Amino acid sequence: MAEHGYASGRLNLPFVGISTFAKSPYVGDWDAIEADVAVLGAPFDMGTQWRSGARFGPRGIREASTLFSFGHAGAYDHEDDVTYLDDVRIVDLGDADMVHTDTATSHANIEAGVRKILAAGALPVVLGGDHSINIPCIAAFSDQEPVHLVQIDAHLDFVDERHGVRYGHGNPMRRAAEQSHVTGLTQIGIRNVSSTAREGYEAARAMGSDILSVRDLRRLGVAAVLERIPAGKRYYLTLDIDGFDPSIAPGTGTPSHGGFLYYEVLELIAGLAARGEIVGIDLVEVAPPYDPAEVTAILAAQVLLNAIGRIFHARKSRGGL
Repeated sequence: MAEHGYASGRLNLPFVGISTFAKSPYVGDWDAIEADVAVLGAPFDMGTQWRSGARFGPRGIREASTLFSFGHAGAYDHEDDVTYLDDVRIVDLGDADMVHTDTATSHANIEAGVRKILAAGALPVVLGGDHSINIPCIAAFSDQEPVHLVQIDAHLDFVDERHGVRYGHGNPMRRAAEQSHVTGLTQIGIRNVSSTAREGYEAARAMGSDILSVRDLRRLGVAAVLERIPAGKRYYLTLDIDGFDPSIAPGTGTPSHGGFLYYEVLELIAGLAARGEIVGIDLVEVAPPYDPAEVTAILAAQVLLNAIGRIFHARKSRGGL
């Protein structure tokens, strides 16, 4: 087990230094990634249909993540009696370049970054940005083994096309379902007045999606929901912050009441990590301008760090890294 970082040298409190994700090392050369986890910012919000601001999500999440970077040798959870994140090498690659008004180029830059992470054998963790950034993230897996996509979200995001728009934040799950390397979708948390019409739901189910609301999960329980997800597969996890209730995640462009609370999502992620192999994550739609208390960004950082911890603990338990 590693020693606490503050045992020798700097104390390095959260408000000191440069705000990389969890104060992890910055790697500017994407051909020299040597890590278990590589964090990539995707500050793109030109796919939004209402309130923008998610372009500031990566910066806000990084800033918030410093709260959890005191230099402890891992993160001890007394309820699980497990030290998570010990010996997990995390690096921050900075952001993919964004070209204003140019969705295709901006998305291509995100895809290129994720491909570099996969080529290095690291787990990509992508900070959005609006949910359209999932489209290039999924595209980057085209030369990998197939994945099952698990979405936590208030909205189905299964619009095919509106007024010629196919790559906005209402389209990513439809674009994913069209990919041959995506074997299925489980969409959890979908609720209320939605951005997708009835035909979108019908198309999603016809294309192999299992759609569950927040009330479905609470009625069935986390364990039963996990049983509906194919076991032993490679999972890509996409987390829209509006899957959470706006009482704990107000800083988002399209909040929807009746959402998840923290432990519901954490237990779902922990169960998913134990059920198969989570091979990629994006967390999207954090829009700091709508949350002056910064609790949404803190929630996002906390969820991501706990997710990474559970993923690598599950891998270690299976005899992997």
